[in-house]
Amino acid sequence: MTTPATSAPGVGRILSDLIRLDTTNEGDNRGRGERGAAEYVAGLLAAAGIEARILEPAPGRANVVARVPGADPSLDPFLVHGHLDVVPANAADWAVHPFSGEIIDGVVWGRGAVDMKGTCSMTLALVRSWTDAGVRPDRDIVLAFTADEEATGEYGSYFLARKHAALFEGCREAISEDGGYTVHHQGRRIYPVAVGEQGMAWMRLTARGVAGHGSMPPADNAVAELCHAMSRLASYRWPVRLTPGVRGMLDALASALGESIDHDRLDAEAERLGAVGDLFRPVLRNSANPTMLNAGYKVNVIPGSAEAQVDGRFLPGFREEFLETVDRLLGPKVTREFVCFEDAPAADPGGPTFDALCSSLVAEDPGAVPVPYVMSGGTDAKAFHELGVVSYGFAPLALPPDLDYYGMFHGIDERVPVSALEFGVRVLDRFFRAAGPIGEGAA
Repeated sequence: MTTPATSAPGVGRILSDLIRLDTTNEGDNRGRGERGAAEYVAGLLAAAGIEARILEPAPGRANVVARVPGADPSLDPFLVHGHLDVVPANAADWAVHPFSGEIIDGVVWGRGAVDMKGTCSMTLALVRSWTDAGVRPDRDIVLAFTADEEATGEYGSYFLARKHAALFEGCREAISEDGGYTVHHQGRRIYPVAVGEQGMAWMRLTARGVAGHGSMPPADNAVAELCHAMSRLASYRWPVRLTPGVRGMLDALASALGESIDHDRLDAEAERLGAVGDLFRPVLRNSANPTMLNAGYKVNVIPGSAEAQVDGRFLPGFREEFLETVDRLLGPKVTREFVCFEDAPAADPGGPTFDALCSSLVAEDPGAVPVPYVMSGGTDAKAFHELGVVSYGFAPLALPPDLDYYGMFHGIDERVPVSALEFGVRVLDRFFRAAGPIGEGAA
C-alpha cells in the first residue's frame, strides 16, 4: 500500500445510518430482513468504485459480497466478514430508541452499535478512505456482509459458503467480530484478540405424556417431566475444562498483569480480576442454558407434549462429554434435536497474522497489551471454516474505562464512541499495510 489512510471519513454517520435500517432477526426466518442495509452497503461500495453483489437465498434475506482489488495478485486474498442483522430490542427498556442511530456527545446509540454494525461501519469507512486517497491494498480484500448470523446462518454465511464458495477462492484467513477492544485493569489497557470460539449446540427438547383433564391425577405429565429435566440441566455445575486456547489466554493475561492467576481457583480469580476475569469466565466450562418453553393451551387441560429450547455451548475437544452429560440430565423421557450444531473453529495465536494484528494495535496505542482470547459466543467464522478459512476476532476499539462494552452484546443501551470507531479504522489500515505477514501464516 502506497499511502496510509489517516482518518475514517463518516464512520459515525455510516453506523448511524445502518442502525436506523432495522434488521431485527427473530429467528426461524422471522424479522425485518437485511435487504435495506444490504442496499445501503452496496451503494457505499459503488460510490467507492467497488462492484458489490447482493445475494438473497430468500426474499429480504440479503448478503453483500465484494472484492477490493489489490496491487499484488501473488498474495492470498484476505476475507473481512461481518453481519448486518441484529437481535430484537424493546424500545421501552432503552434510554435512547434502539433504532434511532442518534449521535449524542460523540457517542452512537442503537441496536447493532456493538454487535456488529459498528465493525461493518469501520470496514466501509476504511474502504472509502482508500478510494479517497487513491490507495490500493497490497492484496485483494474480499468483503462479506452477511444475513442471519444472529440465528443459524442458514440465510447468511452458510448460504454463501455452500452456494457461492467461488467468491472466496484463495482466501485462507479472515477477521470478524469480537476482539481488539480495550479492557481496562489497574491502569493497563488489555486488548483481547480472538483466536477461537466455543462450539454451539442449540437444542429443541420434547417431552411426551398423556393428555387429560387438569383436575385428574396425572398419569404422565409432559409439562412436569420437562420442567424437572430443565431444572436438572439449569442447576448442573459443569466441571472446569482447561483447553489449550484458554490456558494460553490465562498465561498471557498473567504476563500482561504481572501477577499469577491460580488455575485451581479460577472462579475466584475471575471474580477478583473483574472485567479481565470476564474474558475467561465463560470459557472455563461447557454450558447449557434453558431459554424457551412452550406447552399447553388451556389451564384445565394437561397437554400431551411440551417443548423447550436450550442454548448449549461446548469447549473444543469436549463435544462428546457435553452431549453425554446433557442426555443423562434430561433422562429417558425427554428427547433432543439440534436447531443448530456447529463445531469450534480455532486460529493460530503464535503465527504471523496474530502478530500483525497485535502490532497494529500497539502502533496506534503504544500502551496496548494484546492477548489471545477465546470467545464464548459464536460467529460466522464457523461457516467460512468449512472453506478452510481461519478467522480471528478483531474489531479494534479504544474504549473508555467506564463503558461496559462486553455487557452490551445483546443487552440494552448499546452505544460506541465515534472516536473508538475512528481508532478502529486506523488500526485496520495499519494491519492491511502489513503485506508480508497477513495471509502467509495459515497452516
